[in-house]
Amino acid sequence: VTFDPSKVAYADLLRVFLSVATDPTELNYQGPDHGTQYRSVLWYTTDAQKNTATAYIDQLTKAKTYANRIVTEVKPAQAFYNAEGYHQDYATLHPDDGYIAYNDAPKVVNLKKFFPKLYREQPVLVGSTQP
Repeated sequence: VTFDPSKVAYADLLRVFLSVATDPTELNYQGPDHGTQYRSVLWYTTDAQKNTATAYIDQLTKAKTYANRIVTEVKPAQAFYNAEGYHQDYATLHPDDGYIAYNDAPKVVNLKKFFPKLYREQPVLVGSTQP
């Protein structure tokens, strides 16, 4: 995972994550999956990112954007480990999988609808970037 602020602003990533990618009020859930490993977290690498994330969450909270409390955590970035090979590019390789069709494909539709300038028709596949 590489974040390039010259290509997308951190604030844009926050908006997408907290409105399209996840329900920030669900504690330890992602779709049908549950457990502490599924809790939503915003990772930051600079104090500016941390401040932007917490300010945006505060803004959403004050605006009562969600009926329930936002439980997404804001934490310093940690070591990142690639997922197992069978998880790489899964949605692209298995678009008809029930999990993808029910949980992930609607998020992609909403990304395209609500953030058309951030949407990319052809994804960059993880497998194509591996040595």
